[in-house]
Amino acid sequence: MAINRYDVVVIGAGPAGYVAAIRCAQLGLNTACVDQWREPAGRASLGGTCLNVGCIPSKALLDSSHYFHLLTHQAQEHGIIANDVRIDVAAMQKRKQKIVRGLTGGIDSLFKKNRVKRFTGRGVLNSERQVTVSPVSDGDDDLQLEANSVIIATGSVPATLAAAAIDQQQVVDSSGALSFEQVPDRLGVIGAGVIGLELGSVWNRLGSKVVVLEALDTFLPAVDREIADEAFKLLKRQGLDIRMGAKVTATQVADSVSVDFKVGDANDTLEVDKLVVAIGRKPNTEGLNAQAAGLKLNARGFIEVDENCRTNLQNMYAVGDVVRGPMLAHKGSEEGMAVAERIAGQAGHVNYATIPWVIYTWPEIAWVGKSEQQLTQEGVEYRTGAFPFIANGRARGIGETGGRVKVLADAKTDRILGAHILGPQASELIAEVVTAMEFGASAEDLARTVHAHPTLSEAVHEAALAVDDRAIHF
Repeated sequence: MAINRYDVVVIGAGPAGYVAAIRCAQLGLNTACVDQWREPAGRASLGGTCLNVGCIPSKALLDSSHYFHLLTHQAQEHGIIANDVRIDVAAMQKRKQKIVRGLTGGIDSLFKKNRVKRFTGRGVLNSERQVTVSPVSDGDDDLQLEANSVIIATGSVPATLAAAAIDQQQVVDSSGALSFEQVPDRLGVIGAGVIGLELGSVWNRLGSKVVVLEALDTFLPAVDREIADEAFKLLKRQGLDIRMGAKVTATQVADSVSVDFKVGDANDTLEVDKLVVAIGRKPNTEGLNAQAAGLKLNARGFIEVDENCRTNLQNMYAVGDVVRGPMLAHKGSEEGMAVAERIAGQAGHVNYATIPWVIYTWPEIAWVGKSEQQLTQEGVEYRTGAFPFIANGRARGIGETGGRVKVLADAKTDRILGAHILGPQASELIAEVVTAMEFGASAEDLARTVHAHPTLSEAVHEAALAVDDRAIHF
């Protein structure tokens, strides 16, 4: 078997892998990327879960559902009369897939531009420096790759639940929930986390009666409690029936799906047309040959790495969802770039303290840094400032006044420790605070920064002013 030699071989072409491969090539390293993703029709497609069945398609459908909800629930207030508004799910799905194809094809073009060699197949570890590409297509020969350095970026897969076996027909995972051919009359969602709330919001806005079953008693425990509590009320008001402390015990599939669950000691049953299992994700190491290659995994299946994403094997790195830390596309991309720079002899760096989080419900939920409950538990003295969107002129103008901006600052130094936003375009607004925290800014720095009027960003400005009890408009 002929051996193809490279400076770097990357396994996986999701946001962590393809970014790592491109950055390696930019730094003059002869780079190959191995990826096995194929569309249902068999077409190879780069971009991993994020671009194919995750971040991108879900946001495309979220926007489509938002426009429909605007026309059916809010347009009249603007003086816009829209009669006989209907949903064409097939057209919606076609638009979604066009967006996906454009972006995945764009990665292929970037690989060609940067001279990254692409291999379609499963990357299997043979040793610290050798990778076998096992083609997905029957009849093709395996390929042997050898590299000075290997980067593993195989991502994650949906976690499963024994009590709700997925058939991708009536009981589906997140991928299946993005491909419904019609709006379910009744939709059940197991899991009130990021994925469950986003998917529930899509189909709720399109007309489904959505019930979300969450095993935990606390809604969004990672989110600042004040923001999470307000988000819970807003989502319930939109029609999402969120039931906390609901542990699913069994499902039966017939013409509909019957879901048995317990809340405390009480047994209950829910009948739905479709059921989405959205209980999180787990690292994807299946087929990697990790054990035989000597690659160390922890008890939860994550590849063990140090602070520089080095594994226990020499010259082998791992990045993205397959290692510790938040399962976020942008976190994986930053790790991919940092590792590429370290391999090239530079000082790559990722600041895990300033990674933003976003939940793309409407209104959106976004945060960075510490929450109030974390600071309290850590014994950190802090001050807080908050400003509601109902007092923001631009929010009133667009008719989106729910939620608030909250800034947390050190009581002694005034350095920003965290920010939490529930409101319109929170995913965009949080970037200002991320940048401020990267530069070690204080709440006073934000408060002294001129913000354009009228904009949603003024709510960030006012929250920073509120840290010192001098908000102007509330």
